[in-house]
Amino acid sequence: MLAEYGDEAKPLAGGQSLLPLLNMRFAQPAMLVDINRIPGLDAISNDGSRLRVGATVRQSEFGSSNVVRVEAPLAAATVPYIGHFVTRNRGTVCGSLAHADARGELPLALVALSGHVTVASRRGGERVISADELFRTHFTTSLTADELLIESAWPVAAGGWRYSFQEFAQRHGDYALSMVGVGVEQAQGRIVDASVAVAAVTDRPLRLDEIRSALVGQDATAEAAQSAGAMAAAAVEPHDDLHASATYRRHLTGVLVERACLDALEIAA
Repeated sequence: MLAEYGDEAKPLAGGQSLLPLLNMRFAQPAMLVDINRIPGLDAISNDGSRLRVGATVRQSEFGSSNVVRVEAPLAAATVPYIGHFVTRNRGTVCGSLAHADARGELPLALVALSGHVTVASRRGGERVISADELFRTHFTTSLTADELLIESAWPVAAGGWRYSFQEFAQRHGDYALSMVGVGVEQAQGRIVDASVAVAAVTDRPLRLDEIRSALVGQDATAEAAQSAGAMAAAAVEPHDDLHASATYRRHLTGVLVERACLDALEIAA
């Protein structure tokens, strides 16, 4: 059906992003394609290196899964911040990724963890898209009109890594003014590897690899966390809106990165 209708068709799973767009007439597809009864899309599995999450797995199931909490703790930590419990009961993990809201928690986590998605079409079979390649800009992905996102893959946390997710919104459940995801691997008091990603202050979730380069090899100290925060504040270029100024969002991003680094390094703030 996606191949037949192209841009005129929209897949429907949880509908928590699509239905508001329909209500406000921002989207007016000729065809809604309900994928909820397609077998095999509702499973969470572990292949040893990745958690594989099917297209119809609900956000609430994902966040409450013991497997996800242990193997992908950063992703699990984002779930309580996604909308409200009612929307999480219907909204899907892969639907949030395909929606590609630059203020979305799950897209941020996928980028921070260097995950990927699998998409399928009648034209080209299946293909794998990395998180860095998936998100183009606000509400825009690299999927073509006839492709369906059928699975997301989340790398399993390796030993020595700790993660932290930090978000600030005016009210819980509102869109964040800034959010960050940080992962740090340390050994013998030194930082061996790191990942720092930001969202809500950029046009898509963005991993700041220059901060990773600066952190690797440093002692795991509060000074390193403070330096990472300063670099993050300098790296983002948010816009003013009615909720906050660009200056405030930039400062906030630096504070959240510093807090997340302190948390991941297990240093008391």
